[in-house]
Amino acid sequence: MSENGLQTRAINTIRFLSADAVEEANSGHPGTPMALAPIAYLLWTKHLKYNPQDPAWPDRDRFILSAGHASMLLYSILHLTGYDLPLKELKNFRQLGSITPGHPENHLTPGVEVTTGPLGQGFANGVGMAIATEHLAAIYNKPDFPIVDHWIYAICSDGDLMEGISSEAASLAGHQKLGRLIYFFDDNHITIDGDTDLAFTEDQAARFEAYNWHVQKVDDVNDLDALDKAIENAKVDKRPSLIVVRSTIGIGMPTKAGTAAAHGEPPGEEELNGAKANLGWPIEPRFLIPDDVRKHFREAGAASGQRQSEWQDLFDEYAETYPDLAAQFVRTFAGELPEGLERNLPDFEPDTRGMATRASSGKVLNAIAAHIPELMGGSADLTGSNKTDIKGEPAFSVDNRAARYIHYGVREHGMAGIMNGIAAHGGLIPYGGTFMIFSDYLKPSARLSALMGKSVIYVLTHDSIGLGEDGPTHQPIEQLAGLRAIPNFTVIRPADANEVAYAWLAALQNREGPTALVLTRQAVPTLDRNEFAPAEESLKGAYVLVELGDGDPQVILMASGSEVGLIMQAGKALAADGIANRLVSFPSWELFKAQTISYQEQVFPKEIRARVAVEAGVTQGWDRWVGDGGRIIGLDRFGESAPYEEVYEHLGITVDAVVNAAKEALRALR
Repeated sequence: MSENGLQTRAINTIRFLSADAVEEANSGHPGTPMALAPIAYLLWTKHLKYNPQDPAWPDRDRFILSAGHASMLLYSILHLTGYDLPLKELKNFRQLGSITPGHPENHLTPGVEVTTGPLGQGFANGVGMAIATEHLAAIYNKPDFPIVDHWIYAICSDGDLMEGISSEAASLAGHQKLGRLIYFFDDNHITIDGDTDLAFTEDQAARFEAYNWHVQKVDDVNDLDALDKAIENAKVDKRPSLIVVRSTIGIGMPTKAGTAAAHGEPPGEEELNGAKANLGWPIEPRFLIPDDVRKHFREAGAASGQRQSEWQDLFDEYAETYPDLAAQFVRTFAGELPEGLERNLPDFEPDTRGMATRASSGKVLNAIAAHIPELMGGSADLTGSNKTDIKGEPAFSVDNRAARYIHYGVREHGMAGIMNGIAAHGGLIPYGGTFMIFSDYLKPSARLSALMGKSVIYVLTHDSIGLGEDGPTHQPIEQLAGLRAIPNFTVIRPADANEVAYAWLAALQNREGPTALVLTRQAVPTLDRNEFAPAEESLKGAYVLVELGDGDPQVILMASGSEVGLIMQAGKALAADGIANRLVSFPSWELFKAQTISYQEQVFPKEIRARVAVEAGVTQGWDRWVGDGGRIIGLDRFGESAPYEEVYEHLGITVDAVVNAAKEALRALR
């Protein structure tokens, strides 16, 4: 058989493995995998550097299916090239317990780099991977030792380009001239509702040229020579590349090809059989993989995998010449922190005036940054407010790829998606800052940080009505509850500077999910740890600060963040009235829930039913901790514009309110 004949059969194998799986599941998106099979074929047989036997090889090329609804395209090519993805898993597409879910998930399927599906996310992830690649190449590569030398490829759809996150990420990528990016835009003119003319008519090529991208057009996705030439051209240009590829969704289907009907529903037996007939493919059996096609793909996978052996030989020689850098490279890609990191945490002296926790966070960051070279961060145009800069560290730029501070601009959602990509790339720990209120702008990406289990650190400042005069538009109310509602997402709201230090340590040690550090604008006292429990106890999420008054505690006062200072004053007032009480600093529900039941009961003994929780946010969720005998002082309304002391007083978050709530709880239990 001629080479062209084998290529055609190989492409059709991808098409009909995908379509058969969707039909078998009676669910899914067949049209795009059928249309884009030529791109997958060309990448995996000629351009991609990968090893099916070691999907986590550090110098592999990264491929992102940002159009995650086309997941069967990715599953088909991964199976064919030899990844640990058996054919039975393709047959179990979208079924309970399979590793072929409806949209790609990085923690389930070998060879899937990032979890995609919410459109635009993969686009932003790739930008993060390109930043990571450029930075790590600048740090580790030496003459004759290009140990970081790979590309980031992605397939994106109309929907990806419509979502705002792609605009944010594309703008930054063009500004930074991230030339390691090669994206294919599937210009099929179809969305779920119908033709893109319904809502999406701007010139995408011109749009990306305005972003400073290198743009090419391929008029027919089936023209492998044109695709190949476009990829080679993209590798030469120093800018990120967008290859606009015209395709026919559901190619071959007798009535559905080129229509919305081919997008998000099974083809149906008649339509599927018609497509097979039109493209010269046997109707039976389903899930057909001809022997010569299987051999062709497996040989391509094995040949690409051999490149890892060549890279390993190079790295071994590199390790002899640059042992310290090599050891650091291995450690960071293994996700291991430097030993003894906690010894570098600053110890803040007691201070009744104290400082804002955003300020102490900046001091902690600068104390530890020199010891964690893999820490790479930035801010969404709020560096001075978030205190996220590393002193003396220049900005990551076209002229300085070794720098590790990123100016993201006013692009919160793009920043979060890019940080997910940096984390998914490996070798780096990303952090990024913005105001707590703007966590709403990055929530979809934050959720995916948690779903992917990526160690991303969100530095969220101006955390409450304590920011004062900017008023209700900028005062977070429900945002803490919203972040706490995300599974596998750790929220830490420290009470003073020393709790901040351990909050950073907890965030860095969290290698299985994201962490939000929720920090004040206003100053809070730095507690005297000779009088109060050690700040290290905050790693447990909640701990007993002190007990006040004579005898056993009658009531527990608990709070997070800036409100800990308030319960301290209330506790003293109660003790003066003869009511012994226990004060609990409660910076993190998630860390506390991870403790043993016995420890939780030590902090909150069942016999002490009178409890008061205080937090300048919605009261939702605190009922779990105060129980049926408790009271909650919070805000189930929006704030006000005024100096923060006046706002707290006006909204009833005061010492008197806490004292009265404690006494009321005690009376109700008598």
